[in-house]
This record gives sequence, C-alpha cells and structure tokens, in this order.
Amino acid sequence: MSKVETILANMKAVAANPKQAIADAQAKTGKAAVGVLPVYAPEEIVYAAGALPVGCWGKATKNISKARTYLPAFACSIMQSIMEMELEGVYDDLKAVLVSSPCDTLKCMGQKWKGKCPVIQFVHPQNRNLESANVFLVEEYKLVRKALEEALGVTITDEAINKAIDVYNENRQAVRKFLEVAADYPQVIDPVARHAIMKARFFMDKADHTAAIKELTAELEAMPKEAWKGKKVILTGITAEPDEFLEILKEFDIAVVADDLAQESRQVRVDVPEGDEPLMRLAKQWQNMYGCSLATDRDKDRIPMICDMVEKYGADAVIYCQMKFCDPEEFDYPLLYSKMEEKEIRNLMIEIDQQASSFEQIRTRIQSFVEMF
Repeated sequence: MSKVETILANMKAVAANPKQAIADAQAKTGKAAVGVLPVYAPEEIVYAAGALPVGCWGKATKNISKARTYLPAFACSIMQSIMEMELEGVYDDLKAVLVSSPCDTLKCMGQKWKGKCPVIQFVHPQNRNLESANVFLVEEYKLVRKALEEALGVTITDEAINKAIDVYNENRQAVRKFLEVAADYPQVIDPVARHAIMKARFFMDKADHTAAIKELTAELEAMPKEAWKGKKVILTGITAEPDEFLEILKEFDIAVVADDLAQESRQVRVDVPEGDEPLMRLAKQWQNMYGCSLATDRDKDRIPMICDMVEKYGADAVIYCQMKFCDPEEFDYPLLYSKMEEKEIRNLMIEIDQQASSFEQIRTRIQSFVEMF
C-alpha cells in the first residue's frame, strides 16, 4: 500500500474500533483514560494531568433499551446511546468523565450518570461577550482541575497545562491545513475517509494524531490534482454519522469539501490564545468560539459563514445534518434555510439518528436531490 493508503487504513481502524485504539494508546504511553462527552471540554487539563482524553459520542446503530428508563424518548440519539453504553459498563474503565452543559439533556447527564467512574460536570457561560464570563469559566475550570487531580492522584501545574495547550493548538492547525488540502483531493479523501480521520482524533494521543495528519497532508500535496466530475457539498450540523449516510454520499459521487459539524471542524475551529494564565487562556478560547448552535451567538454568524464557505469551496449544495431532537440545531435551521433560499444555494435537510437501521429513504432523497442539479 502507498503511504496515503496506509495512513487512511490506520485512521479508519481507530475510528471503527475505539476500544482497541484506546487500549493500544494506553499500552504505549501508560496513560489513564478520561472520557469527554460532547461537545466541548478543556481537554488540555486532562492532557496536562498525564491522561488520555477520550471522546464519548455514542455509537451509531446502537440498539436502545435500558437508556429509556433514565432519558425521555425525545433526548437526542447521541445521549441515548451514551446512556445505554454506560449502563452496559462500557465506560467503567475510565478514571473520570467530563460533562459540559450546552443543552437541556447534557445539563442533567451528570445527575443521571450510572457508570462507575466519577462525573465532572461544568458549565460554559452563554453570555460570552462579558469579561465576567471568562472569570466565571476560570472558576469552573479550577473545579475541573481539582476534581481531575483527585480522580487521578496527580498535581496539574500551570506549566503542564500551557504545554498541553501547545500540543492541542498544533493539532488544530495541522487538521485545519489537512482539511483545506483534502478539499482538492476528493478522489482520495472520500466522505467516509474524511470522517474517519476526524473521528480518530478523539481516540489518539493528540501528538500522534498531529504527526499522522501532517504526513498525510504532505503526501496529498505531492499528488497531482484531478478534476472532480461529481458534486461537492458542505455538511453542517452536530454529526454526520452513521457511516451508512456517508456511504450514500460516496455512492452518488458526492464529495464533502468542507464541514461545519460539531463532531468535526468545530473541534478545531478556534485555537487557544496566547497568555500567561492557562485557565484564562482556555476560557478565552470559549469566548472566541463562533458559528456553533451550542455557543450563543445573537448575530447568528453561522449563517453568513456557511454561505461564504459555499463560495470559497465552489460547493454545489449544503446538506443540513439535523440531529434528531437537537433543539439548538432546530432553532438555527429555519434561519439558515431562509438565507440559502435567498442566495439560491441548493440545500437539503437530512435527519440524523444514530439508531437508524434503514437508509433507503435517505438514499432516495439524496439521489433525487442530485438529479435536480
């Protein structure tokens, strides 16, 4: 296999089998694992503690039975899946779990948690323009640091957090560059591969992920560009899982040239700014976050941002991946739809449900959508 094929195969293996990937990382580094629920958390504090942050985003096509005892039927499928997995003991080997509170379901996940590992719940302030919001978030992060120190039996220094910030910023920058380059190579980086590369980031040491991403980017840049005869789209939403949805895009020669997904590009959108006090640096990163339904933005900058992305990448359409029962995303959709219609941007809304078992309706809708171009 070529280097590109080897790297892609490794990334897909990590994304497809997180448990094995985490075990391999722990065997290599000796690090304990700490879970991080969607969507944002100060992973740098976990990394500074000498632990491996692990993304907990549920499992596509996971059958739900026990979780309905603790969550209402209208909780989003990601939370349903996480609850089911914790009841099955999937997260019992984690040393702790970080839970932010950006939506109504996540606000009570800490109280409902049934796993054996301790839960560390914190709050991101939503009135983010105030300096007092930064002060508040620093205090929240102090509590997170203290709880992690107790759970892991370590001391987390400011110096260690600053070093972790450097590691994470380097990873964000490397991933952003990869995404820019990958947009020119849809024949190589198809929707399924693209998602696997982004998802693998949740289960690898960030330094290792950075090294792999940089190598992959360099290999792509050395390849000749080829004209793409299919369609190009931008995905927006929380996540584009299950993979069966992405396979349908691939089936109809649809390339994902950019995304605004909470599970993917939003994770690397904003670097932690420079500064001396690491917790304040992390707080200001949240203040600088933009274009996300889970980070209050009265001006709705997400809407012109996506429209600009269409022009920048020469996209033929936008696909709105509407996570089932996700209120923040549902609030944004009518506004975005109205603006795209005004600008004559082709768009399609697909309801995303991790527990979906049949995809024929989605296949029919996407096929019809493509034929309308």
